[in-house]
Amino acid sequence: GKDVVASTRCLREATIFNFLALSHRLFGDTCPLVSLSCFQTPQRIPYDEAVQQEFRPAAVGDAFGPTWWTCWFKVELSIPREWAGKEVHLLWDSDGEAMVWRDSQPVQGRGTGSVAPLLPFCSRFCSLNLYMEVACNGLFGAGKGTMIAPPDPDKKFTLNKVELVVFNRDVHELLVDFEILLDMAKHLGEKNQRSFQALYTANQMVNLCDVTDPSTFPAAHQLASAFFSQRNGESQHTIHAMGHCHIDSAWLWPYEESIRKCARSWVTVVRLMEKNPGFTFTCSQAQQLEWVRNWYPGLYAQIQDFARKGQFIPVGGTWVEMDGNLPNGESMVRQFLQGQRFFQEQFGKLCTEFWLPDTFGYSAQLPQLMRGCGIWRFLTQKLSWSLVNTFPHHTFFWEGIDGSSVLAHFPPGDSYGMQGFVEEMLKTVNNNKDKGRVNHSVALFGFGDGGGGPTQKMLDRMKRMKDVDGLPRVQMSTPDQFFSVLERDGSQLYTWIGELFLELHNGTYTTQAQIKKSNRECERILHDVEVLSSLALAQKSAFPYPATKLQRLWRLLLLNQFHDVLPGTCIQLVAEDAMTYYEGEWRTLTESTVIMNTLPWERTEVISRTRPTGADTLALVKVCSMGYSVVKDSLTPPHPVRVVKQLDGSITMENGVIAAHLDSMGHVTSLHLVSSGRCVILFFEPVECGIFCPLDDLQRLCVLKTFRKPVTTLVKPLEIILPGGLRGSVRFSLQISEKSIITQEVILDAMCPYLRFLTQVEWNEAHKFLKVEFPVQARSMNATYEIQFGHLQRPTHWNTSWDWARFEVWSHKWMDLSEHGFGVALLNDSKYGASVHGNTMSLSLLRAPKSPDTTADMGHHQFTYAVMPHLGSFQEAGVIRYAYCLNFPLHTMPADSVQCPAWSAFCVSSPAVVLETVKQAEDRPGVLVARLYESHGSTVVTWLQTCLPVKEAITCDLLEQADPTGHLPLKELGVELSFTPFQVISVLLVLG
Repeated sequence: GKDVVASTRCLREATIFNFLALSHRLFGDTCPLVSLSCFQTPQRIPYDEAVQQEFRPAAVGDAFGPTWWTCWFKVELSIPREWAGKEVHLLWDSDGEAMVWRDSQPVQGRGTGSVAPLLPFCSRFCSLNLYMEVACNGLFGAGKGTMIAPPDPDKKFTLNKVELVVFNRDVHELLVDFEILLDMAKHLGEKNQRSFQALYTANQMVNLCDVTDPSTFPAAHQLASAFFSQRNGESQHTIHAMGHCHIDSAWLWPYEESIRKCARSWVTVVRLMEKNPGFTFTCSQAQQLEWVRNWYPGLYAQIQDFARKGQFIPVGGTWVEMDGNLPNGESMVRQFLQGQRFFQEQFGKLCTEFWLPDTFGYSAQLPQLMRGCGIWRFLTQKLSWSLVNTFPHHTFFWEGIDGSSVLAHFPPGDSYGMQGFVEEMLKTVNNNKDKGRVNHSVALFGFGDGGGGPTQKMLDRMKRMKDVDGLPRVQMSTPDQFFSVLERDGSQLYTWIGELFLELHNGTYTTQAQIKKSNRECERILHDVEVLSSLALAQKSAFPYPATKLQRLWRLLLLNQFHDVLPGTCIQLVAEDAMTYYEGEWRTLTESTVIMNTLPWERTEVISRTRPTGADTLALVKVCSMGYSVVKDSLTPPHPVRVVKQLDGSITMENGVIAAHLDSMGHVTSLHLVSSGRCVILFFEPVECGIFCPLDDLQRLCVLKTFRKPVTTLVKPLEIILPGGLRGSVRFSLQISEKSIITQEVILDAMCPYLRFLTQVEWNEAHKFLKVEFPVQARSMNATYEIQFGHLQRPTHWNTSWDWARFEVWSHKWMDLSEHGFGVALLNDSKYGASVHGNTMSLSLLRAPKSPDTTADMGHHQFTYAVMPHLGSFQEAGVIRYAYCLNFPLHTMPADSVQCPAWSAFCVSSPAVVLETVKQAEDRPGVLVARLYESHGSTVVTWLQTCLPVKEAITCDLLEQADPTGHLPLKELGVELSFTPFQVISVLLVLG
């Protein structure tokens, strides 16, 4: 046995030696260029402008740059006449990504790294002029030292090689033959009969092939062809191969570079489609297609042509591949709405599959949103990255919190960037968790993340594996073909209910706090502007609803929700771009004396308003549901706020609903419900957590144990700012370190059931994590967290690995820990990272990673969170509504803009149902869309009441397509709607 193994090893090594010798024959004769010249620019300029510049002589070995510049090369070449009938390539090796231009059109793209042939030329062209647009960055940016490190701003790039060569196609074919055979011999294993057959076939080819005599090549290739023609049995697993090029819309490079990455990648795909009619390629993200449509119209026309042929396949249905956790429910709806409308308008069809291979987890509300947008299939692979537990399925039904179900598939190869290797195909079969239930899976091939896409060599590999004995069948396919097979044969599939939680990258819930805060603010602004514009339209049909501007603003917001921007895993340049989009396009509403409420319930709150004298005063106001009230005088609260300083420097605050006691350090040492006397808080303090984890900069937070360092150094002692009445507040400052300080104003308003913390932080730390903890007197095995259009429960214990892997989770506006009859909610206006362990509720405030952005979260921050004790369940206590109120403040408007003292446009009879959105329907002036959802987790019947002139009401899907059977009778009480738990319903309201 040992002799056989040794003999096999020697045979393999001899075959590999000959394989390497043959590889040196891939290129034949060479010829230098006629001339080469270049010019550099810090800008990304269009071709027409570039070719007008003054070019200077250039040569191999020249350096260009620095990072993010562009170097344009003018290439003049002449093909020797003696090369007639031969396949001629231009070899180009530069450190930066490149695009080849010819006759004013992009014709070929390439990445960075080893020498790669570009643009095969027909030898009848004796001379030719090309332009090469070279970006001073690599496929993965320009990290200093490591890929994920911040970019090196002074990096230089080198032109390493450029020449014309004769490409020996027969050598290429033999090299691919050898590669597949040797990989089969290696990866099938020495106990596999087919492994030996592959190795001995390769050895026979070596014996026939003389690398110095091309006339011996056909016989060797014929041997390989005979081997690859030996077919599989009928039971063999089938792999559906699809070309793919995951391009991050921004990550280690800015948005503008992603535009060029798309063009470089897709023009290469188009060239491959011209040569390979059976090649199919999947492409997601409507935003990227829109970029190419605007910047490269000639290329876009070719893409549309191949889309009509069924080779270039738009997938996904969303505007970008967004983060799957942090956008609110309406934002997720708009991702699908904008994406599906684009695909319908540009390619004549809606996507049936949601395509999100690379994000940091998936909300349990997504199945319902997908279904509502005409999608019932889902593909990702990201959960294979989980650090603790292995997800138990690759093909399954995924059921959301409302009961909606979609067919989900995770490619078992655990990659969206395969290269067509034998090892990848075998892993796809062997790693499949659903053997016996399904016999089909997907393999996505092509360089990704930074673009690049498939290559001819990848296609040639898979052609040989199409149906060869010993390997799974590998067939070029489409998403529709694959999912159709699953739908036909998937009766034995299991169902996974709830969120798909990624046990990795938990820091993405907190990093880049300003981006997250701006996202929440812009979601609120768009909600309010759409509500107010809709009400104006209903009152005055001539009102110019700002549809075009709103679409532009929505698309900017959706772009910034890309899965490397909103989560904060991007470089500084991207963060700056994102903040520019947030700050440059948004306007707040005017301040005056009419109080506007954009939420669908009546509100009584304390507001600050400006008097004609210019002074700011407080007022307690009551405002109609989704409407306005004219306020002249403040209401009188039944119990004014009292703020009292004790002899020991501590302070008590009380408003008849809750009572708090703060010690001289600003710690909340107790919090009581006045009506019951129930104590809520055991002790509160802000905690600076140093991450005991070397992978912090990768956003992983992969180690559960952290050291806690309470912030206890007092800078400014606790003092009373507002003594009470309508509002009481106290302020103090603590030193976090020599570089960082936190200032808090603790606020209690009249009639308000929560204690609010207006927090300002000067944050200049490294590898630190700032959290706030509330140890509360409540006990439950589960805590509740808000997600899109609903909520879910997660354990407060670490019994199993699935439990402790969720040591840090995501939430939206609120989370709650309740026992029977009593609970505590933690509300916030801009935070997402949270956890509840035992009886300690924790909110993540700021991080300080140093890669890929050394400046992430550095500087000034302002945010608000609040703690709300309550009797009964959080549903009965109105936690959901109070969290909305914290995030959607009342607006003041000019008094002369209204015609009556109070007016309510909409209200909903059930407290379980939230009217989330009111907007004008897409492309349908005079029609409003009202979107509602059931928020308590209950089955309920409610009335949607309105004073608007509605003449017809029809239910519709999330794409605003009317349900033919969805006409709703208009009754005196309004429109009657029936909800199941967490159901989302949209209604078209046709105005009279």
